[in-house]
Amino acid sequence: MATGSLSSVPKRLRMVEDFSCTRCLEQNLTESADIYCEKCLGFYCKKCVILHSQFFTIHMTCGREDIKKWPVSKAVEDFLRKCEVHEDETLTKFCHFHSQLCCSSCVGTIHSKCSKMTPISELTNTQPTDLQGLSVELETVMGGIKSLQINQEASVQSLQRTYKEHGAVMIEQLHGNLSTNIDKCFNSSVGTSGNNLKEEMCWSVLSILNEFDNITVKELNDIKEEVISIKGSVTSSIYKCTSLHNDLSQFHEIVQKIGDNKELCLIASIKCKHIIQQALTLLGKSGKVFNVQSITKHNVRIPSDQGVCYIRGICVLHDGQVLVVDWTNKNVKLLNQQYQVVSHWDVNARPLDICLITPSEVVVAVNTSNIHEVQFITVNQGKLVSGRKFQLQHECTFITHHQGDLFVTSGQELYKYSLNGKLICRLYQDRSADLTVDKCAVSPTGDRLYIINYRQHKLLTLARDGTLLATFTDPALHGLTGLHVTPAGQVLVCGGLSHTVLQVGWEGESKLATLATQEDGVWGPRSVCYSSTTSSIIVGQWDDNILVFRVE
Repeated sequence: MATGSLSSVPKRLRMVEDFSCTRCLEQNLTESADIYCEKCLGFYCKKCVILHSQFFTIHMTCGREDIKKWPVSKAVEDFLRKCEVHEDETLTKFCHFHSQLCCSSCVGTIHSKCSKMTPISELTNTQPTDLQGLSVELETVMGGIKSLQINQEASVQSLQRTYKEHGAVMIEQLHGNLSTNIDKCFNSSVGTSGNNLKEEMCWSVLSILNEFDNITVKELNDIKEEVISIKGSVTSSIYKCTSLHNDLSQFHEIVQKIGDNKELCLIASIKCKHIIQQALTLLGKSGKVFNVQSITKHNVRIPSDQGVCYIRGICVLHDGQVLVVDWTNKNVKLLNQQYQVVSHWDVNARPLDICLITPSEVVVAVNTSNIHEVQFITVNQGKLVSGRKFQLQHECTFITHHQGDLFVTSGQELYKYSLNGKLICRLYQDRSADLTVDKCAVSPTGDRLYIINYRQHKLLTLARDGTLLATFTDPALHGLTGLHVTPAGQVLVCGGLSHTVLQVGWEGESKLATLATQEDGVWGPRSVCYSSTTSSIIVGQWDDNILVFRVE
């Protein structure tokens, strides 16, 4: 892509210097200019402008408060005209198919098969540029990026508190167990010698310490590894926010300095839109609509299955492997990149959902009439290994994760938990019927929560604190079942009774596209997930199969 890759932009943006004093440059000095003289066509710093005023008393000058009257600096013009892919080349044309600016090298390589290429000079009268509106949009997006960064930094601090709190709870439990067992030894050793009492107490303490080493220490290490992994991911995202905010800020300054140069206005407008789109993707507000290229069906039944596979939950590992929960057969299945079952793990109750915690660890929502628990599972060399689990005091129908927070639905409520199983708060409830809060998904930035109200065929969008923001219904979406939000913020929903898969806008207010219907092989979809690794949408059904949509 000619301007899609901005990996080199931050470095080059820093090379865009401010207006420099003309007189100082003549003496090989670099000083920032404060005044521009239209008569001399020169820039002057605070020191040189004094001398200029003495010699040219009648010359009209304008300061930085009127910087729009200044001509475009050569540094700014050179930066705008420079190709981001071929740094020694100047942008000359515009590709209509990719909506990208190109240099001569781009035209001969990346865009060699593109049919419509127009010289930039010919576009200035046909492509409108609203620099004022662009400036406002840049300010808005910069504010969003800054807020995201602040929230992510708060998430890192919350993760660290979670680990410390859990460690303190474990130590407190150890002290409690030791005290209880010592009291038991005293109470049950009436009439025995001091040596026997001492020996019994030693064995009891040793047994408790061994149990602490074998179970609790492992649990603490597991949480520590989870915190480190999630913290690394969040820190990486914070870095992206900082870098992107710097880019947006630089372009915001450049937009103020372009003036009436139509060609530079056009170039700046196109470049800004690419960066704004990157920012919107990072903010989980991508408006890109998926285009389905092909659909394939894959059977996930294994010999030990007793009934028809009911794929109620799906998640994708970073290497492209897929995990599905089979409600009917009470198991979790690991699929390879070809969607073949390579391993499975039997659950002690009905598994209702699954979500990714770290690159190799997931959690499963397990639920029956008397079992409500969250089970951790690690994928290790193609095998599923069960880890710790914690019990809930309510139904556990669905689970999703965001930066150390677990969101769990009960059918009528939405709760937020920490990784160690501590209940943080109840975010939302609707007790008007059953399955009014059936499934949940979180936006990439964590500022929006999406809920399926199965009973009323509604998709609800909530703010971070649980406030209702939007309600979406559609005649083609009957019996909502599957729900998923992609890393770019695209919302996917399934109609289990209408046999449809839709894409909804990130605001949760409108349908963007019908991705597939019963005519495409969709039948009773129960879950949906997007794989960034393979650019595929995976749909779990109630017929032994998953469907894989290759999308663009």
